[in-house]
Amino acid sequence: MSTTARSAFNTVHPRGRFRAWKILSVLLLLAVASILFACSIGSVALSVTDLFGAVGEAIRGTHSTLAATLLELRLGRALSGFATGAMLALAGVMMQALLRNPLADPYVLGVSGGAAVGALASMLFFSAVWIIDVAAFGGAVAVALLLFVLAHRDLRGGIVDGNAPFLLLTGVIVASGCGALVTLMLSIAPDNRLRGMVFWLIGDLSGAQLRWLPWLALTGALIFSIRKARAINVAAQHAEAAATLGIRVGALRKGLFISAALLTAGAVSSAGSIGFVGLIVPHACRFALGPDHRLLLPAATLVGGTFLVLADTLARSVVAPQQLPVGVITALIGVPVFLLQLHHVRKR
Repeated sequence: MSTTARSAFNTVHPRGRFRAWKILSVLLLLAVASILFACSIGSVALSVTDLFGAVGEAIRGTHSTLAATLLELRLGRALSGFATGAMLALAGVMMQALLRNPLADPYVLGVSGGAAVGALASMLFFSAVWIIDVAAFGGAVAVALLLFVLAHRDLRGGIVDGNAPFLLLTGVIVASGCGALVTLMLSIAPDNRLRGMVFWLIGDLSGAQLRWLPWLALTGALIFSIRKARAINVAAQHAEAAATLGIRVGALRKGLFISAALLTAGAVSSAGSIGFVGLIVPHACRFALGPDHRLLLPAATLVGGTFLVLADTLARSVVAPQQLPVGVITALIGVPVFLLQLHHVRKR
């Protein structure tokens, strides 16, 4: 058994623990700042005085001014955006650890495809927002259950190298089938519903509402992943030594898969298929902070939420009063950032 593998279970040096808390504190402050910034920016800008005055009115329960009304509208959207970005980033870290593939993201196994089929079908036949959300979440969960049944052997941890090829191939095939159904529904959709369907597919926070369920799912998954962070370190970097170190590989892989699937389902049902957040944020955090999941998991969660809040602020203000789908902004930012990361890794 290698010394490096054993080090994953060693206690953190006090200096390293202080560095981790310092980094997370800075990221938390940046997250709060991004939400306040999102609340102040829009077609009608709010000054710092107006913003804090509106916060005071919100605390007192009164909304007598325009600033307080705008704060209520923008704060709900900003918090929904933060939860969505945090879920996608955390799911991305989990998927990369589960599949031991740096190109894995929350959408690689087709869970988002199931959500898209459910959401677009409800848009085609119904119009209520809550039905769309329920259908998207139900479609994502249905695909996740299908993958769990079909690839149960891979999730038991019997594959030593941890690549889970059958799980990955099954997910790709299921995603292709969902893509065909999405194309079929887009081709027969009436013109008055087509724009909303396309916006949902690109990723859009304009209709997002503050809900507590995504925050509960995010909190539960984050607690689970942090408690399993040391085991994830070994399973991700030294899969052949994981079982000998006492790690229940099968239980860990199932937990990662279920958590990542639920996070993806919650994020996609809230805001559609927003790309690149679950891919570039884990890579950027791993590049800047290292591969230790004890720090990487909470850091990626905070950075993912902050990134999506800022991207959504840009999407709704760059051509105000018209709003762009936030998925366009994340793609325009994500493509060059990911190419730069690949170029830097290649030079090393």
